[in-house]
Amino acid sequence: MSRPNILIILDDDMGYSDLGCYGGEVQTPNLDRLAANGLRFTQFYNTARCCPTRASLLTGLHPHQASVGHMTDDFDYDGYRGDLNLRSVTIAEVLKSSGYSTYMSGKWHVTRHLEPDGPKHSWPCGRGFDHYFGILGGFAHYWNPSLTRDNTQISLDQFPEDFFLTDAISDQAADYIRSHAGVQPDRPFFIYTAYTAPHWPLHAHREDIQKYEGRFAAGWDQLRDERLQRMRKMGIIKDAWALSERDPSQVPWEEAEHKVWQQRRMEVYAAQIDRMDQGIGRIVQALEETGQLENTLILFLADNGGCAEELGGKVEIKQQTTREGRFVASVNDPWVMPGPEDTFQSYGVPWANVSNTPFRRYKHWVHEGGISTPLIVHWPDHIADKGVLRHQPGQLTDIMATCVEVASADYPDTYNGNEILPMEGTSLVPIFHDWDNGKDHLIWEHEGNCAVRKGKWKLVRDYLHEWELYDIEADRTELSDLAAVHPEVVEELEAIFQAWEKRCEVQPWDNIIARRGYRHPVEIPPDKIERSE
Repeated sequence: MSRPNILIILDDDMGYSDLGCYGGEVQTPNLDRLAANGLRFTQFYNTARCCPTRASLLTGLHPHQASVGHMTDDFDYDGYRGDLNLRSVTIAEVLKSSGYSTYMSGKWHVTRHLEPDGPKHSWPCGRGFDHYFGILGGFAHYWNPSLTRDNTQISLDQFPEDFFLTDAISDQAADYIRSHAGVQPDRPFFIYTAYTAPHWPLHAHREDIQKYEGRFAAGWDQLRDERLQRMRKMGIIKDAWALSERDPSQVPWEEAEHKVWQQRRMEVYAAQIDRMDQGIGRIVQALEETGQLENTLILFLADNGGCAEELGGKVEIKQQTTREGRFVASVNDPWVMPGPEDTFQSYGVPWANVSNTPFRRYKHWVHEGGISTPLIVHWPDHIADKGVLRHQPGQLTDIMATCVEVASADYPDTYNGNEILPMEGTSLVPIFHDWDNGKDHLIWEHEGNCAVRKGKWKLVRDYLHEWELYDIEADRTELSDLAAVHPEVVEELEAIFQAWEKRCEVQPWDNIIARRGYRHPVEIPPDKIERSE
């Protein structure tokens, strides 16, 4: 049998339970179909933030090892250069060296060099992709983005008036599949499709929004409980795991103001995911039309948990314009309904709380709500089980190892004259067959938020707080802190973390704040910031 094609689909800022096949209200028939004919992982993890997740997924390393320990800013530390380094190789570089054609459509966001006349060594075509279309930065106006094709910035003037970024990302991926089949049908391909949906701004088509009108009228409290019950029935979570409490900063739905606006925020968010699912359907159709679906490994996942950022509050956005040049209202204004191209809003804390049902926290944090992602795996030629769950834990570093194994590729010791760090992950192929993959522990750090998981234990802390310890098998929603009961486990896991942070060039978050004056999502007492020279 020929080597398989590989298609990785990554979405942006979607919570653990938003998809229909994970218990959510959003209509996702195409992803549901892939899940029904493949596998759903229940304990797969990202890194809590877009840039580090993309760096880790692409390289098989922890983000700091690839020099993207935070975002795409250069903080003067090797682990925080905001640009993929030359000690790493991407999946595209490895598979291209093994005879694959490589394509990317969508959001890149692993380089600080965005100017068209600046360095391009860390643009997609400089890191192993034959062809690229999408946005290089972290977010974009869906009707009026700044686009790049291969190594050239391109104008929207070459696209029709109804251009919409989610559709363009989908259609380009489908075009790659059809073009490849026509030009080199005997050669395997790797396609990385990285959506910006459902990352803010809340932009969606009227017909998609209308599908969800009134769907969220019951409010965030009731909807979280309804999701919990569906997830339990599906077997995605255990009956013993209690629902985490509503975020303490939010009022009960009955006391919420501007209910119509609040509902509309979630309606538009759902419409964004719906539109992405429609596009995934067109990509799958292209695979079917070219006879490639059965021998294509498809992996779908999210880059972090639901995003609780409130635009116009702690998150400031530069002035945007529509394609026609009209100014955009860049604020979460309850007197302006989100969705149209002249708005620029986010869905906020309470709906992010729903997206991450039943877990605590959000994007930025490494409690389960920040790092838990759906992972759908579809590969008919090699996975006999259909529509089943896999409960073994896995992490982004495992994606590279999986691609190397299924492609029969060689991960290099050196690449273009540079010594390459070894892969950090283990292949997911054993889990495809419901075996264990021998993973000893999983580990995270982002913005001073830290966690280690080993066996049933998870040690976790928010920046400036003490370690918490949870029995993940009994209490994955992290409600019963056992740190005081099992100090020996805290000591063991903390030692693992300390050795890892030293090996992977993780800096104390205080150092990053002091070096660049970066603002943390939480308020930081001045006496807690240690200045460095």
